Amino acid sequence: MTPPKTTVITFPFDLFGNAGTGAGAERLAEFVGELLADNKLETRKTRCDSYRGLVRVKDIPFATPKAVQGWRAVGRQAVRQCLRAGERVVWLGGNHLSVLPVYEELGADALVVQFDAHLDVYQLHDVTPNLANGNFLLHADETLPPIVNVGHRDLFLTAGEIRERFAAAYSSLDVASDPDRVVKEVRKRAEAARRVWIDIDADVFDPADVPAVHHPLPFGPPPLHLLRLLAAAFEGNVIGVSVSEFDPGRDRRDAGLGLLGWLIEWALLRWYES
Repeated sequence: MTPPKTTVITFPFDLFGNAGTGAGAERLAEFVGELLADNKLETRKTRCDSYRGLVRVKDIPFATPKAVQGWRAVGRQAVRQCLRAGERVVWLGGNHLSVLPVYEELGADALVVQFDAHLDVYQLHDVTPNLANGNFLLHADETLPPIVNVGHRDLFLTAGEIRERFAAAYSSLDVASDPDRVVKEVRKRAEAARRVWIDIDADVFDPADVPAVHHPLPFGPPPLHLLRLLAAAFEGNVIGVSVSEFDPGRDRRDAGLGLLGWLIEWALLRWYES
C-alpha cells in the first residue's frame, strides 16, 4: 500500500496580533524546502527515504487585500482538500490565530493536542472582545474539536473557565511534577480519538530554548518532556501538525528555527517510518 502524501501548507497570516510571525511561517517553509532538496540529492540510503517523493510544500500568500479578507475561507478550503484526499498536513502558520481555520475544519470528531503557553480564551479588561490572537477560540464559526492543552502557564483563568473550554489542561507545573501521569493521559486520549491534530505554539517552550516569540512566559516544560508528550500524542491517528508563533526576527543564533525545524522532520519520520 502506498503511504499517504503530506502537504506542508505555508499560511503566513499574522494580523490581529504578533506581526512578524508570518515571516516565521515562510522561514520554516524554506527550512522544509531545503530539507527536501538535500534529501533528494542523497545517494546513500538514509531515514529520509521513508518519505522521499511523498512531501510537497504549498504556499498560500497574502499579497492582496482580497486574499487577506478571505483568510478563514481560504485556510479551511486548503485543509479540507488535503484531508479529503487522504493526505497528512503540516500547517506552518503565522500567529496562533492563523490555525483557527484548521480547528473549524476538523470539527467535533477530532482531538486537538495543543502545546501552548497561553489558553487563548481570554476575556480580560485589556483584551478586545473582537477576534484577536489571544481569544480566537471564542470566535469559531463551527463546533470546535475537544482540545487538550499541554504546557500552559496561565495565572488568570479559573478552573471552571478552563474546564468549560478544554477537555483537559496540563500546566507546565503539572508536566514538571508528574510527567509520567501526563504522558499516560495524553496517550490514552490520543489512542481513543478517531483523528488527532497536534498544534504547537512556539511559546510553549521556555524562552531559553525558543526565544523567538512575542509573549514569552517563564518556566516552560523542558524540550525532552515535550518530546515525550508529542510521542504520546503520536500513538493516535495523527492527521496533521501545526506550528505557529515563530518570529525569526527575535531568534538568537537560529535556536528556535533549529528546534522547530527538527520537530517537523521528526514528525515526518514518525509518520513514515511507522
